[in-house]
Amino acid sequence: MGRCPSCGSWNTMSEDVVAEAPKTGTPAGKAPPRQEGVTSLTARRLADISTTEEKSRIITGITELDRVLGGGIVLGGVVLLSGEPGVGKSTMLLQLCGAISDRYTVLYITGEESVRQVKLRAARLNIPQQNIYLAAENDVDEICGLIEKERPDLVVIDSIQTMRCADISSSAGTVSQVKESTARLLAVAKKQEIPLFLVGHVNKDGGIAGPKVMEHIVDTVLYFEGDKMLPYRILRAAKNRYGSTNEIGMFDMTGKGLTEIANPSQMLLEGRPLGVSGNCVACTIEGTRPILSEIQALAAKTTFPSPRRACTGYDYNRVSLLLAVLERRAGYFFGNLDVYVNIVGGIALRDTSCDLAVCLSMISSLLDRPVSDKLIAIGEVGLGGEVRSVPNIEQRLREAERIGFEQAIIPKPSLRHIDPADYPGLQLLGAAYVADAIAVLKAG
Repeated sequence: MGRCPSCGSWNTMSEDVVAEAPKTGTPAGKAPPRQEGVTSLTARRLADISTTEEKSRIITGITELDRVLGGGIVLGGVVLLSGEPGVGKSTMLLQLCGAISDRYTVLYITGEESVRQVKLRAARLNIPQQNIYLAAENDVDEICGLIEKERPDLVVIDSIQTMRCADISSSAGTVSQVKESTARLLAVAKKQEIPLFLVGHVNKDGGIAGPKVMEHIVDTVLYFEGDKMLPYRILRAAKNRYGSTNEIGMFDMTGKGLTEIANPSQMLLEGRPLGVSGNCVACTIEGTRPILSEIQALAAKTTFPSPRRACTGYDYNRVSLLLAVLERRAGYFFGNLDVYVNIVGGIALRDTSCDLAVCLSMISSLLDRPVSDKLIAIGEVGLGGEVRSVPNIEQRLREAERIGFEQAIIPKPSLRHIDPADYPGLQLLGAAYVADAIAVLKAG
């Protein structure tokens, strides 16, 4: 450059080359040699490590959340909470902070909102605010320093995709930033034994955005599911080092935040149409909890060269299999009919014990004969048309009796292991084949 852009002089620019000096005592690009047998680490014998401390878990008081976590929040545990935008992740964590703030101090770090915005949401939800401390920060090192300085009983990071490390040149949300930010926060949480909640975004496929190693290094991965157009939300654990991954928690999104649904069966069956064909009730097991759910089916004449099959909340391939069994083993033809199957309430049924209820709902729609409003069907259907036994049949029957059902079609082999006297208000009907269950439907 001939002319200086600042003073306007000519030929006054000079070049200065700045080279980074190598670290003292260490050759450039090489680590110091390790001395054999020299370390500052100490190992403790497994038998000497106590787990009987008075405060080994934090009981939140939110029963549905405690169930999914395995009985409460473990000290030093790192929980990753993920879900679709707007499903209620920040609302749930703010309610969690309020639920334990009378006994513990909470540090809430927000990277997406200002502290005033969080304050407005807390006021709308009527959250106790005395022991909840807020900070709007994106620098992970500053956050780690604040945690070590304040030593709170619980830390919430909302969200991990907005955090960044100053010594990494990439922008926030990239793989390197998310991985390093999670690792640094994890190290502080384990060292100080402070439980940590991380909010994670999702990608277009519904998986957690960022590197897979983030899910590996945390202790618990929770998914918050639900249709934003419906008020019901389901909290499900995909990974839990301190409890079962089969438990679910159910919530209702209201204007005052999330409320627990202590009786999901009653909620899912509320408003069920009575005396209408194509409806049948099934019972699925989520962890240790039996849940009754309404299955709807509709068989209508097709206007296309090949009939349509559509499923909401149930496996499409499973429905196709059941249609083939009904045609081949029971003699009911669906080849020129469109078939639609819907699980009411927006939940997804993955339990094969719902097969018999799906078959009865489709046959009910085909024959236009309603299934009895007081009848429940439980059983897995095989390719031979046989009705096979399912686990936890006693819990399912007990839940059906509690809700008020009077008849239950169950696999015939299960009758040998059940005493009908244990269910005085429930008539047990055994079905060896799917045709036996259809005969009960025809008998009315």
